[in-house]
Amino acid sequence: MENSDWVPLFKLESLVISNCSLNKLSHQLMTFLFHQHSLRKLDLSHNGLKGPFPDWLFRNNTRLKSATLNHNSFTDHFHLSLCLNSTYVIDVSNNQLNGKLQQNIGEILPNIWYLKLSDNSFTGSLPSSFGNMSLLNTLDVSLNNFSGEVPKDLFVGCSMLSILVLSNNSFDGHLDWVPISNLTRLSIFEINHNQFSGAIPNELPNFVNIAFFCILDVSNNKMSGRIPTWICNLTFIGGILMQNNNFEGQIPCETTTFKLLDLSHNLLDGSLPLWSNTRLKHLHLEENNFSGSIPEPFLNMSELRTLDISDNKLSGSIPSAISKASNLRILLLGGNQLSGNISTQLCQLTNITLMDLSRNLFFGTIPRCFGHTLSFGIFEGQYWATRFVSFFDDTGDSVFYYLDVEINFVTKCRLSSYKDDILTYMSGLDLSCNNLTGEIPLELGQLQGIHALNLSHNQLTGSIPKSFSDLTKVESLDLSHNRLSGEIPPQLIELTFLEVFSVAYNNLSGRTPDMKAQFGTFDASSYDGNPFLCGLPLEKNCTRRDDSPTPMHSSNVSDEKWYKVDQTVFFPSFLVTYIMFCMGVITVLYINTHW
Repeated sequence: MENSDWVPLFKLESLVISNCSLNKLSHQLMTFLFHQHSLRKLDLSHNGLKGPFPDWLFRNNTRLKSATLNHNSFTDHFHLSLCLNSTYVIDVSNNQLNGKLQQNIGEILPNIWYLKLSDNSFTGSLPSSFGNMSLLNTLDVSLNNFSGEVPKDLFVGCSMLSILVLSNNSFDGHLDWVPISNLTRLSIFEINHNQFSGAIPNELPNFVNIAFFCILDVSNNKMSGRIPTWICNLTFIGGILMQNNNFEGQIPCETTTFKLLDLSHNLLDGSLPLWSNTRLKHLHLEENNFSGSIPEPFLNMSELRTLDISDNKLSGSIPSAISKASNLRILLLGGNQLSGNISTQLCQLTNITLMDLSRNLFFGTIPRCFGHTLSFGIFEGQYWATRFVSFFDDTGDSVFYYLDVEINFVTKCRLSSYKDDILTYMSGLDLSCNNLTGEIPLELGQLQGIHALNLSHNQLTGSIPKSFSDLTKVESLDLSHNRLSGEIPPQLIELTFLEVFSVAYNNLSGRTPDMKAQFGTFDASSYDGNPFLCGLPLEKNCTRRDDSPTPMHSSNVSDEKWYKVDQTVFFPSFLVTYIMFCMGVITVLYINTHW
């Protein structure tokens, strides 16, 4: 670059060329920038630029205040050779940088305010010199390969920290929460997906006085002990995520002002809390040891969108107060010991898109109102990305922070995880593994937006509704392990999105649907356990007797068959019988002359 023939005659102070797809012009752009020595603001983000990290940009532009180089393909080390007193913003996230950070990075960037190194391949530990960044407001080193313990100097010296994100690395050890509690301006603290262990102290007096604390994420670590009571006092909290750890005991909060609370996949026990929270939108308590019934006040939350209390030890019936959660979109109660009839109050949840009542002890019939009121899959617009943080930074720019809701739902015979746009798209109803009886309501065919329907492992009787051919978006339909009888409606071949289909282990009879469209992809396992079924893909061929006629033409076909028998069989048989009768009479008269 130094030998380039072209040298620009002008000097820039600000250059912003973001999202311009300049990856094919990387060399020319770097040559041009090499001769710029007065830059104060540089934004080359989202361009796919390639090559070694341009550390010479900082050497040549000692007054550079802001360098935004994220979402490119820069490689090699992130090394800065000069003390950059003027630089307060550096964003090199989403590149291919690697190696260890300089041990003296804190001395090189003494006045840094915003430092984002996320989504690269950095290794080693965080240098203790981070503690010299006394003005640091935002530090994000997530999605790297950092390891070891986090230096205490980071929490002691960076008293201005507002956002600290250490997630998705291999940090370990016990966090020293005492210096963390001195970060009185902290609003976002994310250390999820690491190897941190130990307990969170029950008392942190400075921590509970944080006025604008918004997100605490310690999920997916090896932390243990009880949930500290000071968490309940974070009055402006947006989200607390502590899932996938080893926390035990009961939930200490008598009230809550959270918007999102995720305590799933722990060892928590006791009863569900008697909350009546108007702010809570997403509650995840699945895969713990909660017991007892679902309390009525627990469901009196009008803003609740997601409720997942599956895979616990809950018993009793679904309270009628469920109808008060009118904004509920996701209801997951599977894997408990809930019993009784399925409440018709569930039909009041007109915004529902995912409902899982599987693996319980429900009995009785499936409410017909499910088909009239539930709106599975009929929803437009973004909903699941919940904005928890909205504030102005020191530059006057508005900052938004998002947390995505993620849920697990069984469809297509496997447990799948859904979030972001996929969660907006997904819809399903799972009533499997209960003791439901009676016929399948015809009204379920009105759930035209549903993508997954599972009624398997019950005691349902009657026939498969022909109205199921109206489930035009269904991808997974499981009716196996019931007592269904009759024929499989041939109209089901109109379900062009169907990927998984099972009617195995019922009492079905007649011909299987034609091997057309999606039904041409299903093997014999979809029909196992129905000895009176015939036709492909089964080995049993259909005879004329097995080939059940359609109701409209049954009488005509029958008459035609008897007519053919009358012509070909009846006359010869009659003639032979008549001759034998006559010969018999003559023989008798010959023997007995008195006749």
